[in-house]
Amino acid sequence: MKSGFTLLAAGVVISLSLAGCGASGDAAGSSGDGSIEVQTGLAVDSKLLSTLKEVTNSFQQANPTVKINLVPNSTTYEKDMKVRLASGNVPDIWWTHGWSRDRYSKFLLPLQNEAWATNFNPALSDAMKDSTGAFYAMPIDTDIAGIIYNKDVLDKAGVSVGTIKTWGDFETAAAAVKAHGVTPITVSGKANGPAGNLTDWISPGAYTKDELAQLKNGTFVGDKYKTVLDLVAKWRDQGYFNPDYASAATTDMDQALAQGQAAFIFSQNNRINNALQYNPKANLGFMPIPSLTSGPSYLVGGEMNAYGISKTSAHTEDAKKYLAYLAEPANESKLAQSAGSAPGLTNATANMGAVQASYDQWMTQAKTTLVPYFDRVYLPNGMWNTMVTTTDSIITKQSSVDAALGQVESDFKSLYGQGK
Repeated sequence: MKSGFTLLAAGVVISLSLAGCGASGDAAGSSGDGSIEVQTGLAVDSKLLSTLKEVTNSFQQANPTVKINLVPNSTTYEKDMKVRLASGNVPDIWWTHGWSRDRYSKFLLPLQNEAWATNFNPALSDAMKDSTGAFYAMPIDTDIAGIIYNKDVLDKAGVSVGTIKTWGDFETAAAAVKAHGVTPITVSGKANGPAGNLTDWISPGAYTKDELAQLKNGTFVGDKYKTVLDLVAKWRDQGYFNPDYASAATTDMDQALAQGQAAFIFSQNNRINNALQYNPKANLGFMPIPSLTSGPSYLVGGEMNAYGISKTSAHTEDAKKYLAYLAEPANESKLAQSAGSAPGLTNATANMGAVQASYDQWMTQAKTTLVPYFDRVYLPNGMWNTMVTTTDSIITKQSSVDAALGQVESDFKSLYGQGK
């Protein structure tokens, strides 16, 4: 769910190579040549970054005195942002990846008084606004995610997503897909994130409301998390994951989905748009996530692609001007569509491209419950990496469920109280 970040030197090298992305500068928040450093949090091959480049080029043509330095990510974004914030080496603008309020607000300018802020999508209020109504990032999109699927693969296996209401139904579908020689679930073990998405997607449906409240209050409810890890171990034993898991990159996930070599991905909808770049004819969509309790299926979401401005930037006015340009309805609509999500601002057009049909089916018509990402609300800061590594250890059989659960519980207890 979190993306990585280039190390300082690597970030400079990559940014220098971005033709048409604005003048290059050093990687400090106040670039030596006066450019605005934007840590995009986006992979070099993502459709959203490609669109952001286009919009940024247009902005710079209209504002030739403002230089924008777009920096793509790699695999250690979260860790390196913590280091940069602690050292005072802060980017002018950075991707807040779901933490604009709870982790980054003390470093960011409040934006609720900007002209575009009147169009802030109220669906994001619970995730992004504080008790005073302030928010600290411009939302590119409203993240709504479920389980991504390839409909053609499922059709050949005789499976309809409408019949998948429980994890038992899901496993029946996975078995049918596997019987046709196709990988049921593709996951990247090489990237720092996709393994964690499995447990992050499943976990909200493992707990009751009272148990979720216990987690928020610092009590680890381990038996329920064990049911999540048990499910992952069961899928591993049934051979539902891609055999090249350990070496697979996210681009391999995209290609497998696009080429009909995999049925399901647990990820945000940008994976669909990325996959369509490999095969524009792929028939892709997303479906709700079954519950491990007797509760209904659900979708996960909240803040995803959003950008905040450093309080210490030497270019705050130009940075605000840049975010205001991104927030213009035409630009916001284009960016949100490339992310495969609904816009983050209400005056933009909700054109979700390949996932529009899924959005209409599950949100507009079925009114499926949208729950926040589990790690952002119910786990203390720092737990995301634990979710990734422990889930990975189960998929690779490097750890038992009990050992992985013990690590999750230990990190939960040690990190709780340190703040998000």
